[in-house]
Amino acid sequence: MAENDKKNRNGTFWARALERAHLGVWDWDIASGECFYSATWARMLGYQEGELAASSDLWLQLTHPDDRERALASGDRHIAGLSDSIETELRLRHKDGHWIWVLDRGGIVERDAEGLPTRLMGVQTDISRQKQAEYQLEQVNARFRLALAASGTGIWHYDIATNKSYWDSRTRDIFGVVADSDEVTAGLWHTFLHPDDKAATERAHQPPEGSDSVVASQYRIIKRDGEIRHVESLVRFIGAGAAGQILGTVRDITEDKLREQELAYAARHDALTGLLNRAAFDRLLAGHIAAGPLAVFYVDLDYFKALNDFAGHAAGDLALKSVARGVVGCLPALAQAARLGGDEFALLVPDCDAAQAERLAVALLASVRNADLGSATSRKLAASIGIAFVDDASTTVADALACADDACYAAKAAGRNRFAVFSAETASGSGGLNAARIAADTVDAMEDGRLKLFGQEIHLLGHAWDKIRHVEVLARMIGRNGRLVPPGEFIPVAERFGIASRLDRWIIRTALSQHGAALRAGALTLGFNLSAQTLSDPLLWDFVDGVIEETGVPHHGIGFEITETAAVTNFDAAEQFVRKARERRCRVSLDDFGAGMSSFEYLRRFPVDTIKIDGSFIEHIAESSFDREIVSAITSIARSLGCSVVAEKIERQDMLDILREMGVAFGQGFLLHRPEPLEAIVARASVGVESDRRKA
Repeated sequence: MAENDKKNRNGTFWARALERAHLGVWDWDIASGECFYSATWARMLGYQEGELAASSDLWLQLTHPDDRERALASGDRHIAGLSDSIETELRLRHKDGHWIWVLDRGGIVERDAEGLPTRLMGVQTDISRQKQAEYQLEQVNARFRLALAASGTGIWHYDIATNKSYWDSRTRDIFGVVADSDEVTAGLWHTFLHPDDKAATERAHQPPEGSDSVVASQYRIIKRDGEIRHVESLVRFIGAGAAGQILGTVRDITEDKLREQELAYAARHDALTGLLNRAAFDRLLAGHIAAGPLAVFYVDLDYFKALNDFAGHAAGDLALKSVARGVVGCLPALAQAARLGGDEFALLVPDCDAAQAERLAVALLASVRNADLGSATSRKLAASIGIAFVDDASTTVADALACADDACYAAKAAGRNRFAVFSAETASGSGGLNAARIAADTVDAMEDGRLKLFGQEIHLLGHAWDKIRHVEVLARMIGRNGRLVPPGEFIPVAERFGIASRLDRWIIRTALSQHGAALRAGALTLGFNLSAQTLSDPLLWDFVDGVIEETGVPHHGIGFEITETAAVTNFDAAEQFVRKARERRCRVSLDDFGAGMSSFEYLRRFPVDTIKIDGSFIEHIAESSFDREIVSAITSIARSLGCSVVAEKIERQDMLDILREMGVAFGQGFLLHRPEPLEAIVARASVGVESDRRKA
């Protein structure tokens, strides 16, 4: 049988084999220069047998210009005895014009008597698919390398069988290792680990055998120059047993860690003074109340608004920072200080008795009086300090601060620049624990429906209200006993207890959600009053834009009112707020205008739409020529700036007549509509709009 197989393996047999293997054969006679090409070689290039003109350099004519030199060099080296065979990759032109990649392999098959080559044979194989796959793989690898470079990620692996470690260049850069090759000593990594992280990190880098999960860990390394860096590794075990490998990545996350620390610090501290903020202080105070007795100090600066009015907000910021430094300098061990907002500070002092509290209060008063106010003013600050001793673990944070705040009010009432200790018997009716309960009830009212929206129509003198349809949104709270709680009670308390921003957000969201359809139809516009806390909120516009996007209310359908008191608390925030409001075409009103010495400075810095003259200039306008001149001057300036003017506290007909002559718009007063439920005003405005449409 074997003998018959050998006989059957004739030329036809080999031709069939070449055909099946897609191999093209070439046979070059060096002496004659003739080169034979098999029919399979021609078909590989899209030609039929005999279709190509026979020539010794036919293959070279069809070779891509960029590959010719390399292909010739491969043959020359073999003929010269410098290589055992011919092996090269080149491109040949297909009949239809495209290029195919072939692998050319061959060598000398005959020599003359002197040993010189006389005949070479070889085969060429179409490897176009392989080259395309290689190209695609290279593209993937290029993207992978680019992603690694962009992310700053290094790759390493440890071979368990050989006990060898390999670090790429990025990994070596992260650890500060200078080396020409990827291989590093197996124990090198361990020498970089921070002592406090070493044990846990080594455990994390030993994933259990057979596990295909990725283990993430973060740890610190100490570079050879002593620098400490934070790194993150992802580790995975691959392979089996002693033949396995530990594959990992490493990335320097030091800057990320620093940013995290900065953000964590910013979340707990006041940006201006560096003291704890209200939220952080509340959390800390809660823990100390549960742990044992302590004293809580409430510090309110005296004459701070006058300083801002006289010397400007820059001097105010300087004063606050100087006061903060002085407060910190007075703190005993374990005590903590915070800026609650504006010109109000708080302290908690563990294990503080009456004598220690008095000494600390005296030192605090002295530090405030000696605060650096800069060269812009010769004025001095003072402080009123309230002290509350807390020894009941069930006391709430709000109650503790309320008691200290109540004592602070007592110090102010007694003449300022002094301290007072809280006494339940002498606590004022509107402060202390009662104020804390009002604050808590305000939060509950937002959730249980007892907080109601009212509106105050703004009228234009000589015109019906439906010509402008602008409403100032107000809030009224229904007490648990059904009694109407005046805004003069719960709004100041909301500001004192840090919930004013939450209250303002509730009012804005509720009004726009309930009456968005009327605003979208142009039935009316709404104005919202903003507290100092809300004005200082860096996320305010994110919130407002989000609500507007949800409700579809146009920006020009809403306006905001800011008071001088709010503006002076955070001048930069107010200026930024007005700028963003103008960019969105929201109207901005400056409320209580004229009450402070810096009113016109604010007007110069804030490009507002409306000025609301403080009611103190309106209530005596009929009798006081001075007040009339002030109102006239404000009106004239406002007109020249393109601002409208609104007056408040119009209580008599003669006052109205005077303002009518001056061309001042209506505001709040007895002659106008009393505040009424907002939904009633919106319904009336919507009916008016529908009526106008039918007439049109």
